[in-house]
Amino acid sequence: MERPSWDEYFMDITRQVARRSTCMRRQVGAVMVKDKNILATGYNGTPSGITHCDVAGCLREQLNVPSGERHELCRGLHAEQNAIIQAARHGVNIENAVLYCTDSPCIICTKMLINAGIDKVIYLKGYADTLSMEMLEESGIKACLFEHVISGGC
Repeated sequence: MERPSWDEYFMDITRQVARRSTCMRRQVGAVMVKDKNILATGYNGTPSGITHCDVAGCLREQLNVPSGERHELCRGLHAEQNAIIQAARHGVNIENAVLYCTDSPCIICTKMLINAGIDKVIYLKGYADTLSMEMLEESGIKACLFEHVISGGC
């Protein structure tokens, strides 16, 4: 059996974290890593103690809101937001960390990641939000598609 690289290892964990999501539209996971140590994880879903969307229903589906638009019309938080919040609640410094995420971050999460001091974002697939990628680039945060990381291109 071939031993996974560190990037493969952390992305495999990110995929498992996403499985906890109760979102009816997409399951997203995020893992914050520094010096080969996991600092925090997050998945998309409602705040603690709030009825999950798979029970309450999806307002975005009911209103036909396209992906990447009108984020305020959702009961849930994004995976990246939950990872940042988890780190804050436990007093964990995520500055200079790498974010592994199943989807590239939206603009709201991107602004949070910039201000949190994240160094790099490695994601499995893109998200319908070009402004977020432009802002990551402008801020100096390297954003890499996972397949490019594995092939040595990022």
